[in-house]
Amino acid sequence: MSEKTAVLETFDSGVLTLVLNRPDKLNAFNEEMHMALRTGLERARDDTDVRAVLLTGEGRGFCAGQDLGDRDPRKGGPAPDLGHTLETFYNPTLRLLRDLPKPVICAVNGVAAGAGANIALACDIVLAAQSAKFIQAFSKIGLIPDAGGSWSLTRILGEPRAKALMMTAEPLTAQTAMDWGLIWRAIPDEDLMTEAQSLALRLAAGPTVGLGLTKMLVQAAATSDLDTQLDAERDAQRTAGQTADYAEGVTAFLEKRAPNFRGD
Repeated sequence: MSEKTAVLETFDSGVLTLVLNRPDKLNAFNEEMHMALRTGLERARDDTDVRAVLLTGEGRGFCAGQDLGDRDPRKGGPAPDLGHTLETFYNPTLRLLRDLPKPVICAVNGVAAGAGANIALACDIVLAAQSAKFIQAFSKIGLIPDAGGSWSLTRILGEPRAKALMMTAEPLTAQTAMDWGLIWRAIPDEDLMTEAQSLALRLAAGPTVGLGLTKMLVQAAATSDLDTQLDAERDAQRTAGQTADYAEGVTAFLEKRAPNFRGD
């Protein structure tokens, strides 16, 4: 692919890998990269051959958030409508990530700042290089956390830590993020992509209908009461129990062999 392609796509063994590809800008978002990432996620949603997604960044950073280069107030003109930017670009991507009925793994290979951090945290399983840092950088330029950050950090970390991270914009190391339960694992830098690719391949080879249903149940649990969640589990289990993968899983267990899941 061209080096100018904003998001590189590769597909192998059921895994669609999406690489943010503006390394000279620490993979900061412009309109082209927004639309390219959305196209990749829509492909993952619509293509039944895609059974897992791996998202990462090219170069020394994962994503520095929004590219501010074309929003220089010194150039004059009216103030930007950042609500329009969120509604047009970020929010559709966040909804795609959360609604995708397939596992999404994020390999944070360097700094993840602002919206870049919050897009990473919207993924299902987050691995980070030990040198990576998560920064809620919004307060440094007078903004509020967006791309779902005020939602995800509060639910994962609670109000005290979420407020402090957002208001101070202090970097959070990958190790601390793991210790606090914000990400799954902090990985030695040289092992990050090997681990991330291995995990993506393992999930892609799994019972992806059941994995997708599990994702939706977990995401609903934060706002559901027990009775509602029990009903949702009943309905999801009914669906899972009618899949070919369930029959294959039970058969493989009884035959003492590894299952060959097909994702249906």
